Amino acid sequence: NFALGYGGIYQFHDCVFYGAVADGTALMITMTGISPWIGFAVGPIVAAILSLIMGLICIRLSKLYFGMLQISLGSLFWAIIYRWRSFTGGEDGMHGIPLPDIISSGTGAYYFTVIVSAICFFVIYRILKSPFGSALQGVRDNPVRSEMIGVNVRRHQLAALIISGFFAGIAGVLFVVVDNSVFPDLMFWALSMEIMIMCLLGGWLTFFGPLVGAGLIVVVRTVISGYTEYWSLFLGIILMLIIFFLPDGVLGYFTNKFAKRAKKQMVKG
Repeated sequence: NFALGYGGIYQFHDCVFYGAVADGTALMITMTGISPWIGFAVGPIVAAILSLIMGLICIRLSKLYFGMLQISLGSLFWAIIYRWRSFTGGEDGMHGIPLPDIISSGTGAYYFTVIVSAICFFVIYRILKSPFGSALQGVRDNPVRSEMIGVNVRRHQLAALIISGFFAGIAGVLFVVVDNSVFPDLMFWALSMEIMIMCLLGGWLTFFGPLVGAGLIVVVRTVISGYTEYWSLFLGIILMLIIFFLPDGVLGYFTNKFAKRAKKQMVKG
């Protein structure tokens, strides 16, 4: 949501960074024998570099064409991972990735994920509250006016993509820790669409909206999957309902409602 909600950039294939880091970290640990901690540290940096390269290619395009080109480049990465069976394991992926003892258990992986996620939330919050974050939101709302007052629009958008890619890389590392395995579908465009729907459902213009949307999607998916295997059909229905009835998302709806009520009370007072 850093790039989509606060940067106004149509990040249609964010999972390419998520999946690339998950696969790259697993490959580094299993094939080179290096310390997993080194792989965990290198992964997000590689994601940021990959995001920089992809951003330099796509950033000059308009919003929709940017998203479509990103899907194309991401699908290319997915095809390489999927087809290169001798190196990546192909559709079977890699399993039983060796991890440090402190996070090899379910409890250790849980607390590690919670701590890292909390740190990431705090860092992202501080970035958004900084002058850079304010300028980025100005670029989202009116890029022409922002450019007229001296804001380098392309540079801010590119920085947003790099930061977004870095944190997507951290998410990829956490997936390796939690699941102890990786597979090509982590880079498939459908997962990126699911994540985007999480942002839209929760409220893409709010900080905690994507977290709310993720929780709602996971709960709905768990319930529906118990009755039918056509989960993706219901995902499309959810997207249409959001567009028509909750364009600001669940959290955005209640935030706007409370803001209007507070404003009315101030006027009456």
